[in-house]
Amino acid sequence: MSETHHNLLADEAPVTRLPEDPAVAELADHGRERFLDIVCAYPQSSLCWALLAEGSLNMGSREGDVAAYAYARTGYHRGLDQLRCNGWKGSGAVPWEHTPNRGFLKALWALAVAAHRIGEDDEYERCAQFLRDSSQTGYDTLTAERPVARGTGNEGVGDGTDEQMDEVVEEAGERQTGSPMSGPSRDDREARAAAEDEPSDRVLDSPYTG
Repeated sequence: MSETHHNLLADEAPVTRLPEDPAVAELADHGRERFLDIVCAYPQSSLCWALLAEGSLNMGSREGDVAAYAYARTGYHRGLDQLRCNGWKGSGAVPWEHTPNRGFLKALWALAVAAHRIGEDDEYERCAQFLRDSSQTGYDTLTAERPVARGTGNEGVGDGTDEQMDEVVEEAGERQTGSPMSGPSRDDREARAAAEDEPSDRVLDSPYTG
């Protein structure tokens, strides 16, 4: 009953549509070569933080899950700031169909998944419900792309690196392939980081995934 009541209230609230994210065009043009530079240039972009979180979730390790939680929470809060600046009052639709909203919605789901992985089930439930109330389409899309899976393995978690970057590029009106932090030397960098036991490098070395 309470969930139905909440959703009815949300239906009465205005629909929030965020402005264009300037980071998207930068990612389309230069994301594979200078992704972290773009994150630094646009720290207010929920999409950048969401992509970092998704990349960390794909590491399939406790280290990656914790990093994903931090990245996703940053993107979530930057998104809340933008929603409030654009008339959001704490409820109402944030439609997935409006492309600039997707960075926030992706950060919200990444936070839900990361919270579930580290055992913060109440936060997982809160974020999952928030996403569902904001956009059922977004919820259906994101949960299909990345089903919840606990633990450090990749079972139930697709890689999706190329698909994720392609989506960003397509949103910017340009079609490219590959991933921003991939390339012939990626495996070598990851192996070297693992051998030297530098976990922060391994987190940053895979910022983009589905």
